[in-house]
Amino acid sequence: MSRTAVILLAAGSGSRMNGAVPDKVLAPLAGRPVFVHSVAAFMASSVADFYVVVYRDPRQMTELMAYAPTPSALVCGGRERQDSVMNALAALPGDISYVFIHDCARPLVRSEQLVALHKIVRREGAVVLAHRVTDTIKQHRDDARLRTLDRSRLWATETPQVFARDLIVRAYARVAARRQHITDDAAAVEKLGHPIALLENPHPNPKLTTPTDLAYLEFLLTESASEA
Repeated sequence: MSRTAVILLAAGSGSRMNGAVPDKVLAPLAGRPVFVHSVAAFMASSVADFYVVVYRDPRQMTELMAYAPTPSALVCGGRERQDSVMNALAALPGDISYVFIHDCARPLVRSEQLVALHKIVRREGAVVLAHRVTDTIKQHRDDARLRTLDRSRLWATETPQVFARDLIVRAYARVAARRQHITDDAAAVEKLGHPIALLENPHPNPKLTTPTDLAYLEFLLTESASEA
């Protein structure tokens, strides 16, 4: 029987918050810490058998322990995001077959999306939550000219991103061996040439990055509650 793990990334420095809050994943949002919104969505979905919570420092670890789901392991993050993910992958129990990787600075993920992602990864081996790009995107080339990209083919990726465990471990091993820098987990899998499915997200799932994002997230949560 296959089991599924969730890696909850909470170790980011939050430097672009400019000191507005001591820790963005522990900042209050609609009456509970940002981190707890992601935990609640995963718990409601019942997709996970095991959690790995990636923390930044001992002080944060102590606070996160109060909200961590069970069963779980707490793992110290690395210098870069990809280092944190590799640390978490190394801590997975041997019987894990599928892995969700989620940035806890995205607290608006929905349980029904997690269920859908879980179904797709068992069929495809790799899937990311994403939304269509609506802006016109320009590529600035080396000759200082602009090139308009076909936005019908462009997607903005979010988290969670979900993979077969052996696939994502192999992908990160290759990244580490070649000392490559990546900005999301799908990029590691892309380098193996493995196809990645997309699940379109029709709902806002922004990342908490700057102080103004807190008010926007609060607004979105209020709107979501009023629709329910």
